[in-house]
Amino acid sequence: MLLVAVGRPRAPGLAAAISEYEQRAAHYWPFEAIEVREEPAKSGTPDLIREREGERLLKVIPAGAHVVACNPGGRSWDSLGFAKWLQQERERASDVAFVIGGALGLSAEVLKTARTQITLAPWTLPHEMARLVLAEQIYRAGTIGRGEPYNK
Repeated sequence: MLLVAVGRPRAPGLAAAISEYEQRAAHYWPFEAIEVREEPAKSGTPDLIREREGERLLKVIPAGAHVVACNPGGRSWDSLGFAKWLQQERERASDVAFVIGGALGLSAEVLKTARTQITLAPWTLPHEMARLVLAEQIYRAGTIGRGEPYNK
């Protein structure tokens, strides 16, 4: 399982929380997080910025992976439904690559490549917060899959 995100978390507390949940997730799933460079806001139009970041994201995703785009218009799951889906993907031996865009979201090319789109909340989340929420839910899905109590 791969989590690919644009940029590094800037706030130390948020970076620590993300790291904590990504490490916890790795106890349940083969898990790797990859960060790609964020495009400077001054480098062009929002579409151009999304396009450049999208190219970087797509370069690091393995061929044949089940690409899951984190996008506000995507499918919404509760934790149990997400855990069941993730377990099914594991049983199919699917390489799952979750993709989180930068401040301006994902490019049209990334969205077109995605086999699945999910939303992490009914609100728009900053991309760093989206990464924390996703890492926590992947960890939670692992505890659900093993029937373990959730360790807060």
